[in-house]
Amino acid sequence: MGSSSDRGERYEPVDPRHLPNDRPLPLTRDRIEEALRAEDWSYQIDSDGDIGGIWESNVFYFFLYGEQKEILQVRGRWHQDLPIDLRSQVREAIDNWHFAKIWPKAYTTVDDSGRLWVLAEHTIDWEFGVTDEQLRLALRCSITTTLSLFRNLQERFVRIAAPPEDPTTPWA
Repeated sequence: MGSSSDRGERYEPVDPRHLPNDRPLPLTRDRIEEALRAEDWSYQIDSDGDIGGIWESNVFYFFLYGEQKEILQVRGRWHQDLPIDLRSQVREAIDNWHFAKIWPKAYTTVDDSGRLWVLAEHTIDWEFGVTDEQLRLALRCSITTTLSLFRNLQERFVRIAAPPEDPTTPWA
């Protein structure tokens, strides 16, 4: 069997904008925004140009990392601030989550006023491209599993957590 060049056929490059959406294409910021719109989810762009939204009073951001911006990270912050003296209990709850679930990765940090925050992130490398449906599924999974973690923490710490603040947007 000969190659296509042996048969005199010419290879014509394909414009990626004309490929069917079931083919993996490079991850882009525009595609993330398109996926969020396709899910009918509200989002904003903050002053740093980051994409963010609010689900169940929790702020989420969508970041691109890597040399080609091929790595998607969905990061959420639990809307509850806790007293710092609960850090070991919160870490234990997070460790239990990690033991039972593969994502999101969760961790604690302390804000400038000394209150404990819980953050969670789900990171996916799309080096070889992503279809529209894969991207939408990844966003749904990242957000819903993170919300599950936050609900789990809410159930465990509801008596000691302050009532959620009004979800003001950081990009307002």
